[in-house]
Amino acid sequence: MNCKIKKWELTNAGDLARALSNTKVQDNLRDGLPYPYTEKDGTDYISAMLSADENETFAFAIVSDKKVIGSIGAFRQENIHRQTAELGYCIAEEYWGKGIMTDAVKQICKYVFDKSDIIRIYAEPFAYNTASCRVLEKAGFQYEGTLRSNAVKKGKIIDMKMYSLLKTEI
Repeated sequence: MNCKIKKWELTNAGDLARALSNTKVQDNLRDGLPYPYTEKDGTDYISAMLSADENETFAFAIVSDKKVIGSIGAFRQENIHRQTAELGYCIAEEYWGKGIMTDAVKQICKYVFDKSDIIRIYAEPFAYNTASCRVLEKAGFQYEGTLRSNAVKKGKIIDMKMYSLLKTEI
């Protein structure tokens, strides 16, 4: 099974809502997403991504089976980190473990490195999210270390892991 990444369209809001209105998916994401995640929430997010500066925010829908099944984005950092981008992604639960996210990560990294002056892309998955760590490793990211007691999720203090990919490594 393969995927492609594509620019968001407002008509993708329903598919995004179906993917994100799942506690198992949201357990692996940062806080702040509404639950249940509605089509209006999807429309608001997609509108924000479409109006963002395309040299600062690289946001895409992940498409498989002719429908949007997830979201992926790289977000330029600031100041001395201005040529670094943070990677974030999610995918509908029924598509977990099929290699789709690894493919999407490779696609967005190639896009960002080809279309911008970004030299480093990093991701910080929760340490307990071994599947996300594996996605990054399979996509060529290097494990840099564990960020101890770096987040509070559902009242628990948790570690995160730091991974990065450099433009020179692809």
